[in-house]
Amino acid sequence: MSLPSQMRAVEITQPGGPEMLSPTTRPVPVPAAGEVLIKVAVAGVNRPDVVQRQGLYPPPPGASDLPGLEVSGTIAALGPDVTGWQVGDKVCALLGGGGYAEYATAPAGQVLPVPDGLDMVQAAALPETVFTVWTNVVERAGLTAGESFLVHGGTSGIGTIAIQVAKALGATVFATAGGSDKVAACRDLGADHAIDYKTQDFVAVVKEATGKRGVDVVLDMVGGDYLPRNIDCLAVDGRHVTIAFLRGPKVELNLAPVMLKRLTLTGSTLRARSTAQKAALAAAVKDRVWPLVTAGKVRPVIAATFPLEAAADAHRLMESSTHIGKIMLVL
Repeated sequence: MSLPSQMRAVEITQPGGPEMLSPTTRPVPVPAAGEVLIKVAVAGVNRPDVVQRQGLYPPPPGASDLPGLEVSGTIAALGPDVTGWQVGDKVCALLGGGGYAEYATAPAGQVLPVPDGLDMVQAAALPETVFTVWTNVVERAGLTAGESFLVHGGTSGIGTIAIQVAKALGATVFATAGGSDKVAACRDLGADHAIDYKTQDFVAVVKEATGKRGVDVVLDMVGGDYLPRNIDCLAVDGRHVTIAFLRGPKVELNLAPVMLKRLTLTGSTLRARSTAQKAALAAAVKDRVWPLVTAGKVRPVIAATFPLEAAADAHRLMESSTHIGKIMLVL
């Protein structure tokens, strides 16, 4: 396959608002040892892209400065020492950056086949969300069948996948969302209890529904004043996982209930992990989640698609928080 020397891309011209995303032309990247080059069909838009655009989440060393943490497409070239993939394979991949472009490189271990029955838009919506949910809800929090689970932001990209994965694992699922349409969407995805945080106190709802026992696991992307409320509705031996903090990273914490209920408070980021760690996570996702996807038990929810050059409009929609599901860039 003959590759062009230049490609279309969208770059961050300087930290700021969505208008700082600008179409540009860049050289086509060359895959290093252990990497593949993907001709991108679709790129996912995620909250970390917004935070990077604002100048608050720089890419890790060696990663592209272009935003974009997940793509789908076709393998266009193989770097040295790559096995198991061929040029022409249809794939999706988790990236350290660089997804807002016609071509992107990815470590071969972070590349997965497009699941049967999914198109390229749906496939590109999976890596960032599925990897994040699996590593935090299952590997870190250890959610198992028969337990109860609360996720905030139930209609976000993360939330929609978390509801489905937790339900597929056999958990009782609580989800918060803002507004009747979003609450209905959470129920449609399988949430046993969908809570409108604008009109309901989620702590009171959880306590009433569980006979004051509380939930076993909370997946939180709100932070701030939600932490003490989350602790209040956790059961004995409960686990709390922080993956973002839309209301701020600093909190006031009463350690007494943490000790009395033997709680575990943890959190993680995905982007800065090593390629070996991400490859191990990809293998777990392929083994455990891909069968759920092909069986129709876990499906990405697509809110909207935009052409690559309209990435600024995609970010405006993301920041409006009016969407349900994933926002995608189609090349």
